[in-house]
Amino acid sequence: MNQINPKALLHSKWTATSPVKREKHFAVTAVEFDEDKKVTRCVIQAVYSNNEYEINWRDLKQPTLWRQGWC
Repeated sequence: MNQINPKALLHSKWTATSPVKREKHFAVTAVEFDEDKKVTRCVIQAVYSNNEYEINWRDLKQPTLWRQGWC
């Protein structure tokens, strides 16, 4: 399991283990928190195509889906 600190999500880099449409490398471009400091929104952007996707930030913890950094 990938260790993630929600405060350090913004601008972090990720590699998808199963690329789709040549989108493999991503960067977190937006993170929103509620009053209790819990993540309410997380947006990643594909480096190659600049497409943005809203994801559940907890999915980044799954090593079968994501690897930290650009591998």
